[in-house]
Amino acid sequence: MAQIRGTAGYNLGPSSQNRFGVGAGYTNMKAEATDDPSPLEAIRAQTSKIEDWLDTLSEPIKPYLPAIGRFLIVVTFLEDAVRILTQWNDQLLYLHDYRHFPRGANHMFLALNVIAMLICSTMVIIRKHSNEAVAGLLGVVVTQALGYGLIFDLNFFLRNLSVMGGLIMVLSDSWVRKKFAPAGLPQIDEKDRKMYLQLAGRILLIFLFIGFVFAGNWSVSRIVVSALGFVACVMVVVGFKAKFSAVMLVLILSVFNVLVNNFWTLHEHHPQKDFAKYDFFQILSIVGGLLLLVNMGPGQFSVDEKKKVY
Repeated sequence: MAQIRGTAGYNLGPSSQNRFGVGAGYTNMKAEATDDPSPLEAIRAQTSKIEDWLDTLSEPIKPYLPAIGRFLIVVTFLEDAVRILTQWNDQLLYLHDYRHFPRGANHMFLALNVIAMLICSTMVIIRKHSNEAVAGLLGVVVTQALGYGLIFDLNFFLRNLSVMGGLIMVLSDSWVRKKFAPAGLPQIDEKDRKMYLQLAGRILLIFLFIGFVFAGNWSVSRIVVSALGFVACVMVVVGFKAKFSAVMLVLILSVFNVLVNNFWTLHEHHPQKDFAKYDFFQILSIVGGLLLLVNMGPGQFSVDEKKKVY
């Protein structure tokens, strides 16, 4: 009632707005300003159309996307376990002669790594004890970096950060599916755990591309791919159209992997064959993490989610 009395007493209705020259013209100008989208909104509209088209196109495989992503994430560990077993004597010799492992310690180091990779990878694939499995695989990444003396190799370091990002996405996916709070950690809401893990996973996943930018010789095609990948990486980190940008990175990395890391074209005793195979399967693992990002979305710490709030 107070509001009605105030409007009646001071004649602040529509007629008074016309008297002061604030009427249809101002309303039309305001409408035009509202209808004129910002560049960000224009990009959002276009990428939304592409996302809708991709959703329609990928509809048949959507139910299998989490399983595909989880398998691809651990495929580098499975390949590494097979490689160690098939090159057992060479691995022992390297650890003993070049890394100065005592005899017996090198056997134990390789055996524990193989067992951990096979068991933990299997548990990730079948979605059993995912938390323990991810912890075991993270431990393998760290111990191998120390054991093989690769901790200060920048390319190796960046690639393994991305692999860790994929493993964190697996952890996020498993925590979303069941309520679980690790012993000794503060009890936080399930949604908060998902939010923090998805943010960490998104950030770590893009480090592979940083390694790609700083490695190799520059060319026009490399500059173009690096520019597109950089834009997609920024979009993934801030969570702006993260699904669309993750699909972009999946396509770029897949093409790059087939064209550059084509180990199957190299001779059996080619000195670069093992390196190309290792790089190929590592990139597959990062592609798996990006597929989980496409399936789950960017989480609460993202531009996309904030836009829904406002």
